[in-house]
Amino acid sequence: MKRLFKRILVANRGEIALRIIRACRELGIEVVAIYSEPDREALHVLMADEAHFIGPGPSQESYLQGNRIIDLAKKVGCEAIHPGYGFLAENAEFCQACEDAGLIFIGPGFLAMKSMGDKTLARRKVEEAGVPIIPGLKKGLKQFEPMRKAAVEIGYPVLIKAALGGGGKGMRVCHNEEELKSGFELCRKEAKSAFGDSTLYLERYIEKPRHIEFQILADSFGTTIHLCERECSIQRRHQKIIEEAPSVAIDNRLRLKMGEAAVAAARAVGYTNAGTIEFLLDESKNYYFLEMNTRLQVEHPVTELITGVDLVHEQFKIAAGRKMTLSQDRVNPRGHAIECRIYAEDPESNFLPSCGKIQRLREPAGPGIRVDSGVYPGFEIPVFYDPLIAKLLVWAPDRKFAIDRMRRALSEYMIVGVKTTIDFLKNVMKDKRFRGGNFDTHFIEESEACETKIPIEDIRAVGIAAALAYHTQQTTYYKKSGDDSRSINPWKIAGRREAME
Repeated sequence: MKRLFKRILVANRGEIALRIIRACRELGIEVVAIYSEPDREALHVLMADEAHFIGPGPSQESYLQGNRIIDLAKKVGCEAIHPGYGFLAENAEFCQACEDAGLIFIGPGFLAMKSMGDKTLARRKVEEAGVPIIPGLKKGLKQFEPMRKAAVEIGYPVLIKAALGGGGKGMRVCHNEEELKSGFELCRKEAKSAFGDSTLYLERYIEKPRHIEFQILADSFGTTIHLCERECSIQRRHQKIIEEAPSVAIDNRLRLKMGEAAVAAARAVGYTNAGTIEFLLDESKNYYFLEMNTRLQVEHPVTELITGVDLVHEQFKIAAGRKMTLSQDRVNPRGHAIECRIYAEDPESNFLPSCGKIQRLREPAGPGIRVDSGVYPGFEIPVFYDPLIAKLLVWAPDRKFAIDRMRRALSEYMIVGVKTTIDFLKNVMKDKRFRGGNFDTHFIEESEACETKIPIEDIRAVGIAAALAYHTQQTTYYKKSGDDSRSINPWKIAGRREAME
């Protein structure tokens, strides 16, 4: 079979860059990485065939420099760019700029991304396709008075959302007019800062929802399928922490209906490549379109584990103009998968980011375990980016077994040098509500799992590990390059291709 691409550029960093690099290796594709100043010795730099400096630490000066990235991709002979998630992944202008420059953007086309990126336009499009939407505005607003009138018509509580937003930014729940007024100002500022646009919209706030999403794949030959659902209700500040598949809240009849709605929503905008249709499910099992993520999701490995489908491979095939060999009747999920996001955060200090150097690292292993990570012992967690260290995933024949396997995996995970969410996640795995599948998006706020109590055995283990780390000198190699002396990681000494300028 003719290879899909000869060379591509990965416009991202961390574990998702590594995930894409590994897929490239398997498909025989050369891969070019980019890196900022604090990422000079990041794993994605060390593992790529070639890597290029893109700018200083702040993402606005490096990973968000779309024109610079496109110029580099053309200069080094790349045919395509994979954006990963975050940064430029859902930037329709960057997508269009890639196409204008003769590069293939590994994701949806400009029009589909633009349509789904504008939340109010997306609501109108999917409603026309017969997909239920949450009652609310169908166009964005920038003035308070029209929003105040709309809130009265919709009925409190309401949810303010950024029209071009995502990831929980520019969102506030309001129970009365006073909260609406203060929330309006806060959301406008946050939306402007995060997305460059202060347009907001309003929808009814669903009190006890579950967050259910369906993975979509679509090619340019008219085939659109879903790969079943993921349960994403365990969230903090609208950010997902734990994901699993399948959802215990969905039976086969509802799964069929929601899956058909997800496919209809994707087709409504002519969507191609991988994407995710997100729904809210209320206590009466009514479902409503929430939004579409026009990219690969952080939690995509959960779907991979239960379906056996490599989503990144499929992205490459679709982007290269190949017809999907998958059909809806060939999607046969089996077993149960759970993902825990390991963050460099301190749960005992309101989840404040914890930057610093990883002194010791021991990752779990064994049957049914997958770790997607971008760190190693000695790696410095930068202050500039999302504090996600790794994604720990398990697969098992059923949900109970999967939870027990995750508990075992978390107990093996050791990270010394920065605070992490590992102990917090252990407590969630033991929580009766979680184990019983009786939860919604407010679980973290209401559960005792938030009270992170570290077992004395774990305190001793961490103390011993910290002492060993303190007395163990890290082996450091140096390589001269002109007048610049850089620390070289043992990965390179072991025969990795030089990846720095």
